[in-house]
Amino acid sequence: MEFGAKRSCLVLSISILVSSSFLCVQANLNNVISWRIPRNNICNLYQGSWVYDPISFPLYESATCPFIRKEYDCLKYGRPDHLYLQYRWEPIGCDLPRFNGQDFLERLKGKKIMFIGDSVSVNHFESLLCLLHAAVPDSNITSTTENSTVTVTFQDYEVSVMMFLSHYLVDIEEEEIGRVLKLDSLKNGVVWKDIDVLIFNTWLWWYRSGPKQPWDYVQEGDTIVKDMDRMVAFRKGLTTWAKWVDSDVDTSKTRVFFQGISPSHYNGNEWNETGVTNCGNETQPVSGSVYPGGSPLALSVLEDVLSKIQKPVHLLNITTLSQLRKDAHPGSYNAFRGMDCTHWCIAGLPDTWNELIYAALVFDY
Repeated sequence: MEFGAKRSCLVLSISILVSSSFLCVQANLNNVISWRIPRNNICNLYQGSWVYDPISFPLYESATCPFIRKEYDCLKYGRPDHLYLQYRWEPIGCDLPRFNGQDFLERLKGKKIMFIGDSVSVNHFESLLCLLHAAVPDSNITSTTENSTVTVTFQDYEVSVMMFLSHYLVDIEEEEIGRVLKLDSLKNGVVWKDIDVLIFNTWLWWYRSGPKQPWDYVQEGDTIVKDMDRMVAFRKGLTTWAKWVDSDVDTSKTRVFFQGISPSHYNGNEWNETGVTNCGNETQPVSGSVYPGGSPLALSVLEDVLSKIQKPVHLLNITTLSQLRKDAHPGSYNAFRGMDCTHWCIAGLPDTWNELIYAALVFDY
């Protein structure tokens, strides 16, 4: 698979060559699509709105997928409404190519794809596995777990999809004083750097405190502190990761993605529903293309760090399109019955994130 020429580090508006590959009709019955030609050959896949499409969606039945964690399997745990499964992301001025799992596997034959991040990355990882499994349900599929990495291999295509759990990307080490979050250390990069496709994510754990916080001290250089402004720490950690990309990753062989900030929905004021404190009763997306609550500060920090990287990194800018999906969380429809407005149902929104990955990898959007 050719990954193409060097692209701008922050990929927000992407030029598209209008060729026969964009105008063809794919023959697979469930993957038939023709694309609207983007005006001026420019299409930003991340600006658009959600359109009700009960004919095309969902892309698979969650009951047939063996890879969904009990936290994300909303239908299994009793979600009565199914509208959230039937929305299609429609960019302004063009179309998002429909995911074709068999085509994906054939084009990435012999490659390794690794998700690196927290439980939102697990959400994303399991969605891709479900999409691929639905396309080739009779394929020989194996799964192994070693240390922090789960590897699922589609043996017939020699494609491995991997999940490396890393809450902060940078290191946490046990020392005499306790667990130390090291903002300028990234030792796991030696495991990541030779993978063909890397999809990074971090944010969810940066504001964790108390018993759920997995570190006791923060270190940068020779300075060790009990705590620091978390947005400052987030920027420093991202900067360490960015320097690692520039110094260690051969982007002529490895495609690098960074997932934008995945939002939560616990404050109805953000979507103009005063007094609402969770997503429990939400069954439809926010209409239109603008989220009333605006963009999170963490996204601005991420964009700023990415803009300084010399190597090509694709920002999978799912923040706004995900903010609009206040209806797509598990809510209380999970094995634990807790109110979860942070993660996402599978099938559901993460399938669109993977359609965006597919568009970038296969069609160079």
